[in-house]
Formats: sequence, C-alpha cells, structure tokens
Amino acid sequence: MRLFSILFFGLCFSSAQAQTFPFDLWHDGKLVLDTGDTLRGSIKYNLQDLLQVRHHNRLESFSARKILYFEIFDQYYKRYRQFYSLPYSATGGYKTPTLFELLTEGKITVLSREKIEYRSYSYSPFFYGGYVNRMVLVNTYFLLKENGNIETFPGKKNDWYELMQPRENEVRQFTRNNRLDWERKYDIKQIIDYYNSFFSR
Repeated sequence: MRLFSILFFGLCFSSAQAQTFPFDLWHDGKLVLDTGDTLRGSIKYNLQDLLQVRHHNRLESFSARKILYFEIFDQYYKRYRQFYSLPYSATGGYKTPTLFELLTEGKITVLSREKIEYRSYSYSPFFYGGYVNRMVLVNTYFLLKENGNIETFPGKKNDWYELMQPRENEVRQFTRNNRLDWERKYDIKQIIDYYNSFFSR
C-alpha cells in the first residue's frame, strides 16, 4: 500500500507540473496598437501585461502601454476572446494601462483578469496527510462603470444576484434551466448576457 501511495503521488505531481494554461499557448489573432496599426498573426500573452506577436517571420513584444486592443481565437477555451488596455489602479492611486478581458458589455459590463494560485489537494482518501500543491488558474472580476472607472468585484454567486435585482428571480431560473455554474467564467458571461438582454429590447 505504501508503494502504491508513493506511485500515486508521483503521478499527481507529474500531472500538476505538466499543466497547460491559456497564456502558455500561441493563438491566432490580431493586435491594434496605440498608433492605430493592426498586426495579424500568432499571439501569446502573459500575466504581466506583455504580449508577443509572430507575424511576417518577425517576433515582436509589446506592453499594455503600446496596446489598444487585441483579439484571439483561444486554443485552450476554443472561443474568441477580446482584451482591452484600460487605465487602472488597484490602490486608487496613479492609473496605468492594464490588460482586461472583456467578458460582456451592456447594462452590466464585466471585465476579468487571470492569475495563478497554489492550492493544496488531497491525492488519496486512504492515507492521512496526503496532499499535493497544485497551480490553478483563477479569474478575478471587475465592473466597468459608465464613468469609465473600473471597480473590483467579489464574483461570488450572491454578489452577482444582488447586482441583478429586480431581475434576480428570472436570472436564477435561467441559470437553473441551463445548468450554468457561477464558478465558470464563460457561464458567468452567458448569465450576464441574459440579464443585459432585458435592457437591449
């Protein structure tokens, strides 16, 4: 049993080390610079607001300061994603250009950013103290207000429902009927899109 536990741990550790995240991949897309120039090619982004673009046999790098907007077909999620460089300060001080994914736009406009966290998981129900640390991709959410300010948002289920009053009951029903999960980013997009549809008629 002890040997089995060691082997199982090894497999879990290898799996954790071999994870692939969206920012690890190259994606087909286009980039619009602050000069108005548009570049098309393969795009790779990272969590420090830096972008690489392969186009016409060249590799170029750009910071959020040089970027207006970029769009990719994400190989990880198998969907189009749009990102904008917007002025933001996490502390309320001087704002700097920061890359946000536009999740949905309308009565409620939601932005998101990704980060990596280490979390501990039990790798065996049979052995005491069997835990492995694993990197996980976590999404943080923000609200873009009509005045252009970006506010952090807790992103918990009840926080979302409170935000969508007085349509809360209809949204709850929609969420249940479609088996959507508030823990999944693109399920959140679908739910907020539904709520926003009440204000676009």
